[in-house]
Amino acid sequence: MQLDTPNLSYIKELADGDADFEASLIAILKKELPKEKEAFIESIREKNYKNSAEHVHKIKHKISILGLEKSYDFAIAFEEELKNDDPKRYDTFLSILQNMEEFLTTI
Repeated sequence: MQLDTPNLSYIKELADGDADFEASLIAILKKELPKEKEAFIESIREKNYKNSAEHVHKIKHKISILGLEKSYDFAIAFEEELKNDDPKRYDTFLSILQNMEEFLTTI
């Protein structure tokens, strides 16, 4: 899967010129994403795929906030696969998370 590029378009739209609100949203993403990623990885390690699906569900909203439409669609499908005990596209989802984390370190 070709990864899409994270952007701040949606955050800027939500903030509507409110720089403090924009900064607050970004700070929340930077704080929560690493924790959610670690919890997701741990649930995969434990082969608790139903729990993994719940983590993907939470993370997919952050994917959407960063304007990653293709990645969001992937996350929806991956969440369903995990509910059916199918983690085979784990590496791709991990790439999406890495892509998001790298972007967040640049802003």
